Amino acid sequence: MQLNLGQKIRELRRRDGRTQEALAEAIGVTSQAVSRWEANGGYPDMEMVPAIANYFHVSIDELFGYHDDREEKIKAILEEATRILTKQGLTMYQGSLSSDVYECIEMLRNASEEFPNEPKILLKLAQALHMWGWHKCGARAIRRDPSGILENDVEYNAQNVYWQEAVRAYERLLKCNPSPKDREVAICQITPLYCRMGEYEKAKALANEQNALSICKEMLLPEATDGEEKARYQGECIVSLLSALRLVISTSIARRPALSSSEYGRQLLLSVVDFYEKIFVDGRCGAWHPTIGGIYLELAQYENNNGGSMESALCYFDKGFDHFKEYKRIFSEGDYQYSAPLVSALPKIDKGSLASIGEDFWEKRLRTFQKNIIEEIRKNPKYAECFE
Repeated sequence: MQLNLGQKIRELRRRDGRTQEALAEAIGVTSQAVSRWEANGGYPDMEMVPAIANYFHVSIDELFGYHDDREEKIKAILEEATRILTKQGLTMYQGSLSSDVYECIEMLRNASEEFPNEPKILLKLAQALHMWGWHKCGARAIRRDPSGILENDVEYNAQNVYWQEAVRAYERLLKCNPSPKDREVAICQITPLYCRMGEYEKAKALANEQNALSICKEMLLPEATDGEEKARYQGECIVSLLSALRLVISTSIARRPALSSSEYGRQLLLSVVDFYEKIFVDGRCGAWHPTIGGIYLELAQYENNNGGSMESALCYFDKGFDHFKEYKRIFSEGDYQYSAPLVSALPKIDKGSLASIGEDFWEKRLRTFQKNIIEEIRKNPKYAECFE
C-alpha cells in the first residue's frame, strides 16, 4: 500500500503540474512529509487520505491505484441508475414517480461523494433530482399580463429543494470536463431549470455561450460529407430540426392557454404531425413513433376537453396508440431500417438501442383524460393493455 500510494501521489501531482509545496500547504503538512511519501519513506495518516483524494479530484480507490475496480463500480452504479430512471416512462408530472427513484438519488449522492468529479455520476444525480423535484412539487406558472401568456411562478419553483440540489449537481458537472455529449445534455437540462427558478440571467448567459443553429453539427455534417454518408446526415438533420420545431411549437401553445384550447392551436398541432408523416411517408417512423403518437394524444385531449366529438377524440387516440404500440415492437425486436426517401440512409435500429416506455405509461397518460373518453377506450379490446 505504501509503495502504491506514494507513486500515485507523485503521478497525480505531476499530472496536474503541482509542486510538493503546493500539495503540502493545501493539506496542512510540510513539503518534507510529501517528499518522504513519494520516496516510499512513509505514508500519510489515514485521516489525510480523503483530503489528498479531493485535492486531486479522484476517489480514494483511485488514489490507492484501484482504477479497474473504480471503473467497474462506476459502471455498475450508472447501469442501476439508468435502469431505475428509464423505467419511469416519458411522462413527468407531480406524483408520477415510484419510491425507488429516491433510493436511486441516495445511491447517486453517495457515489458523488466517493467519486466527487465523475461527470457521468453527477449527470445521473442531477437528472434524478430533476425528476424527483417534478414528482414532489411540480412546476407552477402564472398569468401576469393581458396577453394571457403564462410565466414561471419563480417564487414557488425556486423553493424546490430537489431542483436546487439538481442545479448544483449540473453546475459541478460542467466544471468537471465532461464529454461533449454529457455537456450537451447538461446544458439542455439546466437552462430551462434555471428559467423555471427565476435565474434568467444565468439561463441566457449559458444559452449565449453555445453555437448558433447555422454551425451546429446537424447542419454542418451534410456539408462535410458526400454520397451515402451525406444522405445519412441530411436525414438526421431533417428529423432533428423537425423535432426541435415540434418542441418549440408545442411549448408555445402550452404557454398560451387561449391558444391551446382554440381551433388554431389544434390546426398547428395537425400541421406538425402532418409534416412528420410526410417525411416518414411510408409510416416507418422508428424512433419518432412516440413523438408522433404523443401529438395525437394531445389532439385527443384537445377534442375531449373542448367540446369536440367523441368520434374525433377516439380517432386521434387510436392513431396515438398505434404509434406507441409500434415503437414497443421495434424496441423489443430491433433490426429496423428506415425506408422513406429522405431518411432511408439513417442507421439501422438495433435491439436495445431505444429508450424504453415505462410500464405504467398508459396509466399515467389516461389520468389526463376525462372519464367519458376513458370509458369508451375501455370498451374496445384493442386497448386492453392500457388497463393492465
